[in-house]
Amino acid sequence: MTTYPPQDRRILFLFPLALVSLFVLGTVRFLLDNLKNNQFQFLWQSSFSRSNNKFLRVPINVSENEIIEESCNVFEGNWVWDNVTYPLYREETCPYLVKQVTCQRNGRPDSLYQNWRWQPHGCNLPRFNALKMVEMLRDKRLMFIGDSIQRGMFESMVCLVQSVIADGDHSIKRVPPRKIFRIEEFNTSIEYYWAPFMVESISDHATNHTVMKRLVKLDSVEKHSKLWEGVDILVFESYVWWMHKPFINATYGSPENVREYNVTTAYRLALETWANWIESSVNPKKQKVFFMAMSPTHLWNWEWKGGSDGNCFNETQPIQGPYWGTGSNLEIMSILKDVIEKMQVNVRLMNITQLSEYRKDGHTSVFGERRGKLLTREQRSEPKTYADCIHWCLPGVPDTWNELLYAILLQDYRNH
Repeated sequence: MTTYPPQDRRILFLFPLALVSLFVLGTVRFLLDNLKNNQFQFLWQSSFSRSNNKFLRVPINVSENEIIEESCNVFEGNWVWDNVTYPLYREETCPYLVKQVTCQRNGRPDSLYQNWRWQPHGCNLPRFNALKMVEMLRDKRLMFIGDSIQRGMFESMVCLVQSVIADGDHSIKRVPPRKIFRIEEFNTSIEYYWAPFMVESISDHATNHTVMKRLVKLDSVEKHSKLWEGVDILVFESYVWWMHKPFINATYGSPENVREYNVTTAYRLALETWANWIESSVNPKKQKVFFMAMSPTHLWNWEWKGGSDGNCFNETQPIQGPYWGTGSNLEIMSILKDVIEKMQVNVRLMNITQLSEYRKDGHTSVFGERRGKLLTREQRSEPKTYADCIHWCLPGVPDTWNELLYAILLQDYRNH
């Protein structure tokens, strides 16, 4: 049997002890680093949630550089070029985008519209963190309510968060008039609800809705609101569908009494009906309500380029300097602010209109759909007739709307 001098025996004893100590220290350092970056909760969930369905919850760390001073208006600023950290996701990595918004896949030759970052004056927006977002949504429902513009915001949010969710733990299903993106591990859902006028109308079918003939029930939201009840975060939007003509057929009081209303009058009546439901049905201690201001259109390029006779087609750069297009109705904006300010329930107005006005380059143009079908080569050769200067490409401008929503929710979480 081999014997060792006393000092060698001590070395043999201390060596494995040192290895164990290094291993323990390394493990602790790894966990602390991940905890600091808000990643540990995800690692724990991914490893253990399937077996026991219990999650280790780690409080969200809101760092100093994510805090927005109350004096800073995040809706005032300018677009800055950023091809390093933007886009926040890739079109090809998000399977939930509809053809209407996948401009690259549909043949758009440039991708510059994906690389602009919104920079508020005097402060910075916190970088969108998908793990923090889904943690804030844990055990909650987030619902986007409105028309196809709002559907774009819904799809944007789904794409922003889906990359951090393990395969098999998220799913999407259509339950008209809703689309529901479900994240099982966080017991949360991100939803979209088709309601182009917010109040009831003959255009409320999710897929088979009339575009040219419009009839609105200005005093009724009941059919819609049954599916809004109890939703934790409600994000409303309604504008473009009102602006088809200066007048709109509607009922108020008696459903048989159809008459023509000035659009601005009808819009106020509809908003007041919506506001009455909010005040009678929303619990402000448990629920949050947001309203997205007008999503601007860029139908006439003479507004930013004097003497021209086109639209948003072939635009690749934002508008620099002050700009307000005729596609954004100031009277509608004034009515929206007036109704919200009079409400007893706190409704946050997301004033995305001005910042989106600059983005004439962000629309789908001829690289989207028309009546459910991609444009033909012949149609693309006639941009004056067929360019869509209402909807937005994704990734793109709606991602910024969600960054602003995320920033506000993060402030709420910190102040809770």
